Amino acid sequence: MNLTQATDYAFRAVLYLARKGEGEVVEAQEIAGQERIPLRFLLKIMRLLGRAGIIKSFRGVGGGFALAKSPAEVTLLDVVEAVEGPIKINRCLIDPQYCSSQRSGRCAIHQELSLLQKDIIARLGTANFANILNREREL
Repeated sequence: MNLTQATDYAFRAVLYLARKGEGEVVEAQEIAGQERIPLRFLLKIMRLLGRAGIIKSFRGVGGGFALAKSPAEVTLLDVVEAVEGPIKINRCLIDPQYCSSQRSGRCAIHQELSLLQKDIIARLGTANFANILNREREL
């Protein structure tokens, strides 16, 4: 599993909005400039985050983006899945037909990777942006 640059940018954009506070509207140019994210790339990422219900967009004068939920309600898992799709650390976990050994149900490696994937999903699902903000303040 390799998180893309898009996911890294998405983490930074959501964290920036979380710093601003729930409901505060921020222009894309501000986020892009402060977080050093190319504006066009940021806008694509923000559309994905919007479709996932993580952020809201506002058009027109005074428009921009805001968190759609409190930082405590948005997890790293939410952001990863919004940008990357469901987490699958090996293709045999996507579909048993991808198993090159044709033993997915009886394969010890498959079973171990499945457990590892569940652990990763659980950990990402408990890491919310309120806690990340608190950790950032302690640094």
